Amino acid sequence: MRRKLAAGNWKMNGTGAALAELEALAAAHPAPGVDILICPPATLLHRAAEVAGDAIAVGGQDCHANASGAHTGDLSAGMLRDAGATAVILGHSERREDHDERNDDVRAKARAAMEAGLIAVICVGESLEQREAANTLDIIAGQMSGSIPDQCTGENLVVAYEPIWAIGTGKVPTLEQIGEVHDFIRARLERRFGEGVGRSVRLLYGGSVKPGNAADIFGVPNVDGALVGGASLKADDFSPIIAALESA
Repeated sequence: MRRKLAAGNWKMNGTGAALAELEALAAAHPAPGVDILICPPATLLHRAAEVAGDAIAVGGQDCHANASGAHTGDLSAGMLRDAGATAVILGHSERREDHDERNDDVRAKARAAMEAGLIAVICVGESLEQREAANTLDIIAGQMSGSIPDQCTGENLVVAYEPIWAIGTGKVPTLEQIGEVHDFIRARLERRFGEGVGRSVRLLYGGSVKPGNAADIFGVPNVDGALVGGASLKADDFSPIIAALESA
């Protein structure tokens, strides 16, 4: 059985005061029935790891493909691990767009993350234009082939489907659309890595997940949790999403 995962991406939000929300979340879920992961800004990572305790894992939002070197402003996977991270988000659409990250860039980062002992949460997703052109599955297939390295297992890989047009917009694909993509991702993983590994990798949905729609989304087959943006910033918003996942 794949253990469910509720992951929160704080993006470029939060100073030290935001750690109070993490403390509140940990207090509300001292023994959660699902895995909980919070990915705060790098400036908070070490302190977040101390505050989160055993109930909540923390992760990074990106890492460099190299272990060290002359890369001003970047962080290696080993540095994230040293700061207390157990996972890192890679290939998020905002990184692909804002920093011109390509599939092979994401693949190299994922390989580095796995070698450092981190779980790579690799994001895939289509734009509205691609969705309307009925190219969604082709786009997802290309991103998976190019971004996911060969040494993947159910322990070091999580795939997050985040339709770009639904991130932060309030728009959510239909349950049928979510199911179609998640089933497709599962089948591609099984074909590439075999049924054992392919069935063990957790698949998350991300894109305007809220307390009001979480239960319905978590009822879709092959949805093993969520990668949540804005609703993960406040314990009062994220906690009901975690509860819905525990009940799924």
